[in-house]
Amino acid sequence: MKFSYSLPAAVCISATLMTGCLGLANRNQNENNVNKNNSAMNITRQSFGKLPDGQEVDLYTLTNQNGMKACITNFGGVVTRLLVPRKDGSATDVVLGYDSLAPYLKDSPYFGAIVGRYGNRIAKGRFSLDGKKYELATNNGPNHLHGGIKGFDKVLWKATPIEQNDLVGLLLEYLSPDGEEGYPGNLHVKVWYLLTNNNELQIDYQAETDKPTPVNITHHSYFNLDGAGTGSILNHRLMIDADRFVEVDEALIPTGLLKEVENTPMDFRKPRAIGEKIKEIAGGYDHTWVLNNSNKMALIASLENSEATLKMEVYTTEPGVQFYSGNFLDGSIEGKNGLVYEKHYGLCLETQHFPDSPNQPAFPGTILRPGQKYGYTTIYKFFSK
Repeated sequence: MKFSYSLPAAVCISATLMTGCLGLANRNQNENNVNKNNSAMNITRQSFGKLPDGQEVDLYTLTNQNGMKACITNFGGVVTRLLVPRKDGSATDVVLGYDSLAPYLKDSPYFGAIVGRYGNRIAKGRFSLDGKKYELATNNGPNHLHGGIKGFDKVLWKATPIEQNDLVGLLLEYLSPDGEEGYPGNLHVKVWYLLTNNNELQIDYQAETDKPTPVNITHHSYFNLDGAGTGSILNHRLMIDADRFVEVDEALIPTGLLKEVENTPMDFRKPRAIGEKIKEIAGGYDHTWVLNNSNKMALIASLENSEATLKMEVYTTEPGVQFYSGNFLDGSIEGKNGLVYEKHYGLCLETQHFPDSPNQPAFPGTILRPGQKYGYTTIYKFFSK
């Protein structure tokens, strides 16, 4: 089976960094500079540790001309730090995570990771395709979540640095073998992280298969625009351009209904504080919104920090976005710089198709077939006020 290689068209990215990707304790480690010129835009590589089988894990730091930095490891494609420049010359790390590899191996709630083959839930870990029944690994009660026990967030990806005049990036590739976590087909996946000079982190996804298989890949950063570990996101103001959301049951499995957001706590069509109506949602927000401008690149969400000094816009070509308000963070996780992550200390905006689509024929399709190419783009763009 032969796969073509192409670099997706870049959009934009930027930021300013004052703190190293490995944190203060590890800033003196030697770095292998992939970019040999002296421009401000560059990529560096350094060791991030070893897997139990001895495989080396690397950490790549992408820096644009504005000083914005994205720190990405080839284990799980995890964005460990995303440092956004501020007008006062400082930088804010806006994603939750860990300072070292070990916690990501042991107990990570998908901090910053690539999630797949199927992001979100598949009911009972079962689906039928072309008359054949498939049983997936179940890792969320009786259901399948985020690719199973060992999803894309827990594998080592092949990494290739990218340098062009207007961007730096990292291409990550993984061949998910036929039968992995119960999925049919050999799935060859490519994910590009691209940092340009417009303060945008662009993520491009591509996949090809040799057997029909469900595919729904997403990115799972926990954002806090006040700074990772500094407090709750309940005073952040959120906008989601969606008139409907996917109704779910107590186990967060879709009922099949797409409900109107009007006159409900799910209505974020105009920016408002996340905490304003969160108590009206049992457990907090963990739902998929049906985007109004699916299948074309569009602004689908915006987020502003509690002081209205930092803003993030989200653009995508996907039909949905999962807004998760960090409900299962409980103070048991010690993150970067020794800070503890309490409930609602971060939120996710995961662009994707709808949960349980293989069992919901009325939902947009998620079956990739041989000869087809899965692909979409998401952009996280930052503004300092």
